[in-house]
This record gives sequence, C-alpha cells and structure tokens, in this order.
Amino acid sequence: MKRRAAMKSLGVALGGLVALPAWANSWTPDSIGNSTLLALNDEILLAEIVETFIPETNTPGAKSLKVQQFVQRMIQDCYDDTAKNTFKQGLLKTEELALKANNKPFVQCDAKQRTDLLLQMSNDAATKPFIGLVKNLTIRGYTNSEYYLVNIAKYNMVPGFYKGCVPVG
Repeated sequence: MKRRAAMKSLGVALGGLVALPAWANSWTPDSIGNSTLLALNDEILLAEIVETFIPETNTPGAKSLKVQQFVQRMIQDCYDDTAKNTFKQGLLKTEELALKANNKPFVQCDAKQRTDLLLQMSNDAATKPFIGLVKNLTIRGYTNSEYYLVNIAKYNMVPGFYKGCVPVG
C-alpha cells in the first residue's frame, strides 16, 4: 500500500528536520576535526599565508578565526585532485621562493616580506592559480565566520523587529 510508504518517508523527513538544527548548532572548528590533507609544517605555513591576506588589526585576523582549517577542509572535501595538487605544489613553491628571496622560511619572514612574496607569486603564471585559490577560500572562510557575520555583517538569523520610523532617502 502506498500510504504506508508515504507515511514512512514523511516520518524520516520530519525526524531529519528536527535533528538538523541541533546537529548544525554544535559545529565548532574543533568538532569538525583536523584535516588529513597537510602535514603539521604545511598547516603552519598555510596559517601564516591566510594571516598575510587578512592580518589581525583591531579585528581578529584569519589565523585567529582558524580560516586555515576552513581552507584545508574545503580543498580536501570539495575540490578535485588537480586543485589538491596545485595547492600542495603551491605551498612547496611558497617555501622555496621565501628561502630564495629572504634566506629564511616564510613563517619567519616579516609582514612586508610576506606581502611582497605573495604579490610576486600572484603575478607569476605558474603560482597564480595557487594564490587565487587560497585567497578566494580565505575571503570566503573569513566572511562566513561567526565573528564576521555577527559583529560586522550584523546578521540576525530571525529578525523579530520592525522599525517603521526610519527616514527614507
């Protein structure tokens, strides 16, 4: 009988709708878990690269919002092998160019040296895809962080107010 199948499907859908908000609200950077895409040294390098793109000022920087975990997770789960290879090769190239230009690893460079190196890489055809990928994901991760949405974008999940006395124009 089709009514039983329909009731069963409706029950599963209702159960999913009830469980989804509780499941999604418990997400934190720590609960998502670490990515297995990169070694520890490469994770530290990626954290410094995202911090160079969005440094800490009077607002938190990308590193303190753990945007590097977002970048890793996105590349690991959502991109193909070509993008993963571009990402890993780009990290190696970043370290190689930092050693060549400044005689020290990228992590030990100061902010100006890091910015100059990333600008140089964004103008080079071989490293431009890597810089574009990481920069795009850094901006996406930062603008989707809880800090940005609550404190800067003033996001309200359910706006429950009405302001009728607002001047127009």
